[in-house]
Amino acid sequence: MKIGFFDSGIGGLTVLHQAIRLLPKEDYIFYADTAHVPYGEKSKEEVRKYILDAVEFIAQQNVKALVIACNTATSIVIEELRRRYEFPILGIEPAVKPAVERWEGKRKKVLVLATNLTLKEKKYHDLISKVAHGDIVDSLPLPGLVELAEKFEFDEDSVIPYLEKELSALDLRQYGTVVLGCTHFPYFVKALRKFFPDEVDLISGSIGTANHLKRILEDKNPMNEGTGDIEFYKSGIKVEDKDTLSKYEALFQMLDDLEK
Repeated sequence: MKIGFFDSGIGGLTVLHQAIRLLPKEDYIFYADTAHVPYGEKSKEEVRKYILDAVEFIAQQNVKALVIACNTATSIVIEELRRRYEFPILGIEPAVKPAVERWEGKRKKVLVLATNLTLKEKKYHDLISKVAHGDIVDSLPLPGLVELAEKFEFDEDSVIPYLEKELSALDLRQYGTVVLGCTHFPYFVKALRKFFPDEVDLISGSIGTANHLKRILEDKNPMNEGTGDIEFYKSGIKVEDKDTLSKYEALFQMLDDLEK
């Protein structure tokens, strides 16, 4: 049986990357809903339908667990999915709790970067209310980073001007931790680093989600039954062209390099 990963686009590969490091002897399915990306700028009902259709397809592929590797999708439909299917379904959310815990030592604010839809959802505001105290968490939507990632535009000539424009209204010296609240954003860590001092932490929920997946498999499912094989799908169509597969391989290499 395989482990399914779902995202609107290539952002979920940042979560799959972490899972493979922890669980290299599993087999995976990665489903990117590229026909409808980006989700963050669409209506909640539109996105809900896209997700339900995609997960129904994934559920038919003999999966033993599913990771919703998209903050927006998690915030909209994770509970409904868990009611519909018997296999474990994990979501991802902005890593606000660990960021706030770091505030205790740094006494500097937290900045959450995400999509518009994630930041609007009740699930996000409930999370802030639960873990934060006082006015220590700010939020900023950066939908342009999703669009750049989906076009495989990671060069600084494209990324830096966009970040300069979007971050210009903030006093970046007041932040001690930046939360990458969209799975597309870890691709841009190097560019984001140019705007924040070295002592500022940039964190995401990917590692926590991968660790959670491992714990669930240890408790409920057979482990290490595969060979590390990954099947890629774009909105229900299996990816087999070498150009796209080589781009995915390059993204994994980029993530490896960013962690060195």
